[in-house]
Amino acid sequence: MTATDLRKPIFDAIKKARDNKPFDQMEVGAVDNLLDALGVGRDSVAGRKISKAGLDLIKQFEGCKLTAYPDPDSSTGEPWTIGFGTTVYPTGRKVRPGDRITEAQALEYLDHNVARFEQAVNRLTGGITTQDQFDALVSFAYNVGEGDGGLKTSTLLRLHNEGDYAAAADQFARWKYNDGKVSNGLIRRRAAEAALYRSGS
Repeated sequence: MTATDLRKPIFDAIKKARDNKPFDQMEVGAVDNLLDALGVGRDSVAGRKISKAGLDLIKQFEGCKLTAYPDPDSSTGEPWTIGFGTTVYPTGRKVRPGDRITEAQALEYLDHNVARFEQAVNRLTGGITTQDQFDALVSFAYNVGEGDGGLKTSTLLRLHNEGDYAAAADQFARWKYNDGKVSNGLIRRRAAEAALYRSGS
């Protein structure tokens, strides 16, 4: 059992004792400070790692292409993508037209990218997730980004951090647009992510 797992039942019990009123960020911080003082461990930012179910979900919806291709839903074609949704190589260079990679490289880039989003989700949630919630949020961040305009500033994250997991799950469906147009692929992906998230809530 991880440190995160040790804290979640405590948060759940407090929430239940106050008629399921969600936590705000200040209250989460206050409870965490108390638990720190009492010696109840917490995960470091490194925290959780994605499970096979989460990784399979990302691979399913990203698909794998060994030749660079333009974003089909973007009017400009940007960003160019390769492998399992890689738009920037680990070296920092953007994917360009004409690029080709091997399947082994595609998997290497996937692992590199997933590690970045694992760290982001652990940091942005304070490590308070179940495995299924974590997997769904990593997949979501992998697709929309972890910073401003993505997971970091999303209502989904705010509701999750407040402990309102049912409302947070409902937020996935709102992220169905690419370049201002509804994407059927994103509708399917968001439904899968929401189902995974709910299974851990």
